[in-house]
Amino acid sequence: MKLSKKDFLLYAVTDSHALQGRPLYQLVEQAIRGGATMIQLREKQIKRELLKKEALEIKGICQKYQIPFIINDDVELCQELDLDGVHIGQDDLSIQKAREILGEDKIIGVSAHNVKEAKEAFENGASYLGVGAMFTTHTKTDVLQTSFQTLKEICESVKIPVVAIGGIQQNNIHQLVGTKIAGVAVVSAIFGSLRIQEDTQLLKEKITRIVQQKLPACLTIAGSDCSGGAGIQADLKTMLANRVYGMSAITALTAQNTMGVSGIMDVTPDFLKQQLDSIFLDIYPEAVKIGMVSNRQLIISIAEKIKEYQARNIVVDPVMVATSGAKLISDEAISTLKEYLLPLATVLTPNIPEAEVLSEMTIQNEDDMINAAKLIGENYHCAVLVKGGHSINDANDLLYQDGKIQWFQGKRIPNSNTHGTGCTLSSAIASYLARGYCLQDAVAKAKDYISGALAAMLDLGNGSGPMDHGYILDKSVGK
Repeated sequence: MKLSKKDFLLYAVTDSHALQGRPLYQLVEQAIRGGATMIQLREKQIKRELLKKEALEIKGICQKYQIPFIINDDVELCQELDLDGVHIGQDDLSIQKAREILGEDKIIGVSAHNVKEAKEAFENGASYLGVGAMFTTHTKTDVLQTSFQTLKEICESVKIPVVAIGGIQQNNIHQLVGTKIAGVAVVSAIFGSLRIQEDTQLLKEKITRIVQQKLPACLTIAGSDCSGGAGIQADLKTMLANRVYGMSAITALTAQNTMGVSGIMDVTPDFLKQQLDSIFLDIYPEAVKIGMVSNRQLIISIAEKIKEYQARNIVVDPVMVATSGAKLISDEAISTLKEYLLPLATVLTPNIPEAEVLSEMTIQNEDDMINAAKLIGENYHCAVLVKGGHSINDANDLLYQDGKIQWFQGKRIPNSNTHGTGCTLSSAIASYLARGYCLQDAVAKAKDYISGALAAMLDLGNGSGPMDHGYILDKSVGK
């Protein structure tokens, strides 16, 4: 049977535990009417004659709606009843033997849990892969959970459709954004529902948006700069320039311009949580940049939501101390950052004074930068980008990641308009992480971008003015 990628979009796997006296074929028809694109019959504990009866009933329904129908494990029954295909696990019959029995026209799906298994299945002729369990599930209590990164690597390493499976529900399906899956295999979220058709339709709408998403989404959590040079305004301009869809959760309103800040008004923790709920439950971000947050309860609120939604690619710009050495937030806020937020980061981007606070050591040269980065990285279990600045070197930054160091060379640009450089660099890194770049490449591209924004020599305001975030829009760089 010839399949297209859309056949794997919403792959419904039957669950006899959820029947509650209802005939299985009727539930299958409701799922198909709701938008299921493939059906798999999975029955491990019923007699063979009853299994054949169910399979024939479901085959008739699937033929009526022209939906592919496969059976779990049983190659012989697939052949006997002329079903569309079979799904086999790693411990079942080999792909080659299944192909010998069924022939070239049948669908053969294979379970995979890592890249090695995925590549072997692809090379041996699998039609598609089922990868998981992605989340904890009551139907398979003996399997290890598959990571987001593993799923993404599998999708990138094979040229056949990959379907995510295991514990997928309405409230967690958004976490699969950015994996390049062809679809999801769903069990209890469909057949455990009392409103199968309606809930299947909702799942279909959500997975369609995930699979078809062409522009990665990126979230900034930061304060507003009404003059547009820093904060969320700089972040959103940076994200647009670097080709991601920018979203924002505002922590505070500020009255400021190129000459300084004259007023700050924090949002309430509850309202910040509402903003984050609204974002994560609809357009799930593939990266998150967190900027200046000066309020203890706001910091705790952000940390709670980051953990609740299992956000990834988290870039924290730990805004605590100005380059001049002036403290920007209270000791209580610094302590809260260290306790709640910094351990959740993928990468921290401190300047020299901030790195001194985090490492509790004085930084006077490049060796000190290396030692500080190691201390910070080992303490918070994350990567660290220590921004050099002109006081120590010529804008060379140091990345510490997984016990390794890497220098990123920069050149001094004679431009006194540097308002928002920290915000811009961190949001550019988040943008490239959202686009799928590794951290080293994301940092390199972000530094190239900020150098170009400075070199554009925008000159606005009476103080330290903003950069030209949009200089790149009419060029091919960054595409």
